[in-house]
Amino acid sequence: MLNKEEFYQQFQDVSEIKQDVLDSVNTIIQKVKAEKDQALFYYNEQFDGVSLSQLEIPQSEIDQSLDQITPELKAALTQSFENIKAFQERIKHEDVIGEYTSEIYNPLESVGIYVPGGKAAYPSTVLMTATLAKVAGVENIVVVTPPQAEGIKPSILAACKIAGVDRVFQVGGAQSIAALAFGTESVPKGDKIVGPGNQFVAVAKQLLYGYVGIDQIAGPSEIMIIADETSQPEFIVQDILAQSEHDERARTFLLSTSKSLLEQVEALLPDAIEAAPRKAIIEPSVRDFHYPILTQNTEENIEIANYVAPEHLSIQSENPEQYINKIKYAGAMFLGSYAPEALGDYNAGPSHVLPTNQTSRFTNGLTVNDFLTSHSVIRFNQEAFKDYAQGAMELAHEEGLYQHEASVKVRLETEES
Repeated sequence: MLNKEEFYQQFQDVSEIKQDVLDSVNTIIQKVKAEKDQALFYYNEQFDGVSLSQLEIPQSEIDQSLDQITPELKAALTQSFENIKAFQERIKHEDVIGEYTSEIYNPLESVGIYVPGGKAAYPSTVLMTATLAKVAGVENIVVVTPPQAEGIKPSILAACKIAGVDRVFQVGGAQSIAALAFGTESVPKGDKIVGPGNQFVAVAKQLLYGYVGIDQIAGPSEIMIIADETSQPEFIVQDILAQSEHDERARTFLLSTSKSLLEQVEALLPDAIEAAPRKAIIEPSVRDFHYPILTQNTEENIEIANYVAPEHLSIQSENPEQYINKIKYAGAMFLGSYAPEALGDYNAGPSHVLPTNQTSRFTNGLTVNDFLTSHSVIRFNQEAFKDYAQGAMELAHEEGLYQHEASVKVRLETEES
């Protein structure tokens, strides 16, 4: 159990990139750029142990996937899709038309989506990304996901079908990011790449930004829970384990003014970890990256939360609404004991692709608007021009850009003659 000062001393940056990872990713990128599909087949065998005759999954296989999952799973995927679609339609930017100035929005033409496939299969990631692109109006939506010896799970393909994905390729890791950035004989070049992945995927996105747009450079997943004596310890324990099962480096923060609550949770954790099916992942995460913090008051909770800027912020204390306008930095907030982060991962509506490792201090979670570009439209008639001309000339003269000044002045002179 830590106090605020002890926590600040222990809190560590988990985003440091090792040189050997950088070197490996650079090598992969250059090989894919030069050899294209040949490099993708090579890395599928080297990293995933899968030999393929073709990278793209046939459309017929995607179509059949809906018949290969249970009706219950199909209903769950469909519900999630509808909830996400409705939420994103509600927040989508619309053109703003003014008398002299306007802002016009257009969808990207082509988007690549990375769907992880290492420690688990994530049909939810398909829905939380592709649905947004579809609502934005993106014409070409491509999914890449690591190949599996037994084939891509039908649930992934079913999610692709439901969300309106156009093409699916069996390739993962940094090599798939390079393929989407440059294009290969099979994989089309994208305008933007989105979706979470491991450190190799994150580094590839970082190195290739500029060749292609990206959503963010994701680090290990994290949750901060604010609780008090009114909270349910059993709920909190499962929320901690739910976050920890993502990755051995996933971080969990538990803030409370109640020492008793913290002690109850810490006492329940060992048995819960022992019983967890994904114990091998959860155990090192809790051991190395779990922070139980005894705070003095609500203000201290707010201070720490804004400092950490967590990906997920679950407030399970009494009167959670009081935190809404006081905590400025979080990927997503979950208010109350019956708003578990798991609902956000699956079917609440907002995307679960969220900023990690303090980056919510300057960015936000993925939305439909990340799949739109915008440009301004400026229109003036002669009368309106005269209202702006003198100010523009004054600024141009101050900056020493005399032809800028002249381009305005010549129009005034023409008007006066």
